[in-house]
Parts: sequence; structure tokens; C-alpha cells
Amino acid sequence: MIKKKIRVRIGPSPTGLSHIGTGYIALLNYAFAKKNNGNFILRIEDTDKKRCFSKYEKDILQSLKWLNLNWDEGPDIGGNKGPYRQSERINIYKKYINILLNKNKAYICTCSTDKLNYFKKKQIYLKQSTSYNGFCREKKIPIPSKNSLKSFVIRLKTPKEGSTSFIDILRGKITIQNSELNDQVLQKSDGLPTYHIANIIDDYLMEISHVIRGEEWISSTPKHVLLYKALKIKPPHFIHLPLLRNTDKSKVSKRKNPISLKYFRESGYFPEALCNFLGLMTFSLKNNQEVFNKNEFIKNFSINKISLKSPIFDIKKLTWLNGKYLREKKSSNDIVKYLQQQLFSTKYLEKIVPLIKNRIEKSEDFIKHTSFFFIDYISNKPIDLIIRHKNKQQTIIILKYIIKELNSLTDYSSIFFKKILITFCKKNKIEYKNLLMSLRIIITGSKNTPPLFKTINILGIERCKVRIIQAIKTLKL
Repeated sequence: MIKKKIRVRIGPSPTGLSHIGTGYIALLNYAFAKKNNGNFILRIEDTDKKRCFSKYEKDILQSLKWLNLNWDEGPDIGGNKGPYRQSERINIYKKYINILLNKNKAYICTCSTDKLNYFKKKQIYLKQSTSYNGFCREKKIPIPSKNSLKSFVIRLKTPKEGSTSFIDILRGKITIQNSELNDQVLQKSDGLPTYHIANIIDDYLMEISHVIRGEEWISSTPKHVLLYKALKIKPPHFIHLPLLRNTDKSKVSKRKNPISLKYFRESGYFPEALCNFLGLMTFSLKNNQEVFNKNEFIKNFSINKISLKSPIFDIKKLTWLNGKYLREKKSSNDIVKYLQQQLFSTKYLEKIVPLIKNRIEKSEDFIKHTSFFFIDYISNKPIDLIIRHKNKQQTIIILKYIIKELNSLTDYSSIFFKKILITFCKKNKIEYKNLLMSLRIIITGSKNTPPLFKTINILGIERCKVRIIQAIKTLKL
């Protein structure tokens, strides 16, 4: 019997900046592929037209290349199983959805949003499950013509009896009662496929041998298994990794800590140190070795070594490890180049100098007026200036709102940040100038600095978010 070639993939969606979790999942897929002489594939899952942007795809590629997790097939380099963007594979998915319709494994659903909301309210009142009640399930509804204005989706006919099981290599057999599963949507009203159908078709056609992903997908896997069965396709092996956690055991969240790979890239962390850190959260090497390179990690890698205990993403530990790399792995010349690239690049200085040239008289004045451009965290002391004349709790609420709005931004220029603040102040009858002063102190550590929004443009929204989160933590003390 010929052993199937190991082929694994990651499928990030370009709906925001690359998450630290993407790096974590990518590293383990990459290590598994390289340990087994297999292929590591990058697939861009971009069928959500409203939320997907090319700039975020660019960030995905930049971040993974920065981590040196290079793929064997992908949207930028091609491969014989492409295309590798789901938006370029729509006709492939429709072909398989039509197969399911013809086999009576799927059906047309014309229920309007109002009707679905009515069903849901009734179910809540009767204390029933709020999953779709199958109103259109047994109706013989033909596919509306292209000229028809009637909105519809296509749903899978999920079995109502029995159960669905699958084997997780880390967790063993997992079984879900079919009565707990919804008639999942396969094709949305805009004609585009949902994640579920696109995912399993791509994994099948790209000959993915092992699906290695986060444990948040465990609840979706029975739906995928049912789709494999309906199409008479053999499923891949499943491995669901434990989620990254904060030090307080909560799920890693952009509301609590920096989590974008862009942030770590721009804040001066070495990619080798970050990969080392992510590897440390997977399993322990012999003799509890803490500093190791990517090749050492791959050599020692084994799926069976992975602990199901949720790994703690401790930024203090990462910063310590980065320091070890700086002191022990880098020469003085390496560090000079590193500082030139991270802090004193011509491009970066050219942005800063126009803001402060009228404030300085000699070269050493430059440091005095610009130190906040070159550090990650602002001293806690200036926070006292913010709450001296304000309600502490109200300030926390305002800052949490700002973080929430910044997290929803699709354009990271300070113009949109400014619009958010103006709208918020008008709605809540808050003095705009006072709020700006508070943010100036939080972001720069001083009342007297260059124009705030020009400063934000240079620092970047990600670094400013970290300083606001830091202020919230300080105010809570």
C-alpha cells in the first residue's frame, strides 16, 4: 500500500491584520510538513466580500515570510492544485453544491430574514433550540432563475437521527448527536459559498492529508464530516490544537493585548525569537531546553508530544526570550543593523523630523522631544494627569469604547480614528479637546508633543492600541 504524501495547509481570511494565532497554527503545520517530507500550503479564504481586503492578504504574506514559514504552494507562487484564493474557485464549489442538490442531500431555502427572525423568537418563547427549523426542507423549490429577484440560500440536509463521529489524533473519538446540528447554509444569498463547503472541497481537491487547526473548529467538524459523507469523499485526518490563552487563562484577544503579527514585527521582536516562543508553547524539548532554532524544533517535533493544556501567551516571557536572542545570538554588528532597521531607518526619521524640527535647537534635543516614537510602553505616571480631574470609571469606559472601535477599523489611517472620536464625543456630550489631551498623554506620555494625529500616523494604530490597553490596565489598579 502506497503511503499518502503529507500535505497540510493554513487558510487565513484577509479580514484583518494577521493574528498571533495564525503564526502559531502556521508554525505547527510547517513543522509537521517538514518533519515528514511533506508540503505546506497557503490558501487564502476570501469569499466574504464585505470583510476581505487585499491589504490584509498582503499582511498575511508579509507576516508569514517575516517568520520564515515559507510555503510550497500558494497564491503568490502557484502550484498544481490552484488557484489558492477561494474567490477564484467559486465555480468549483457550485459544481459540488449542484451535486448535493441533485442527490437530494441539499435544498433551496427561500425563507426571508423576517421569517427566520419570527421562527427564532417563537423557538426562544417555547424554550427550543434556535437552529433553523427546516421550513423549506421537504419543499421541491426549483433554483430561481438569474433574473429572479427572489432571495435564497442552499442548505445541507443534515440527518436528524443518530450521531456523527470523527477521530481527532490528539483527543480521540468525538461524537455529536445529529439533532444538535443545524441544516447548515452551503451557498449564501449572494451566490457565494460558505466557509464549510469551500473548506472541505478545497481540502479534497488539494489532497490535504491532515487538517491541523485550532480547537474552536471542533464544533464545525461534524458538519464537515457530513459533507464528506454526502459527497462520498474520504475526509483527512483531524488535529485540533489548544487555543492560546492570556496569563489570566482568558482567550487571547485584541481587546487585552497586542496580538497582530504586524505589531511584533514593528516593535522590534526577532522573528526567530517569536517562532521559538510559539514552539515553547507546543511541547518541551529534552532537558527543558528553552532556546532553540527552527530546525531543532522540526527535528524534535511530534504531534503526540503536543499538550492539550492551553498554552499561555505571556508577552513578558516573549520579551525575555527576545533579549536572550539579542545578547547571545546577535553580534554587535547585527545589533547595529537591527537598530538601524527598527528605530533609525531613514524612512522612519524622515517622517518624524518635520514634526519636531521647530522644537529643537541641537541634536540632543531630538531625543527629548521624540523618545515616545522609539519605545513600546509609556510610563504609568502620566496617567495620573488624566484622572486627576475626571471620573476614573468613566475614563475606563471611554477607552474601552475607543479600543472596540479601533478593532473594527478596516482603514488604519488616523483620519478614521479622528472621525470615531468626533462621533463619540458628539453622541455622549464629551468635550473633544479634553479627550484628545487624555489620548495625547496616553500615547506620548506628555502634554506637549507634535500634533496628535500626525504622531498616530507615524506610530501606527497597532502600537497606539497597545498604549491605550496599557492605560486601561493602569486605571484599573
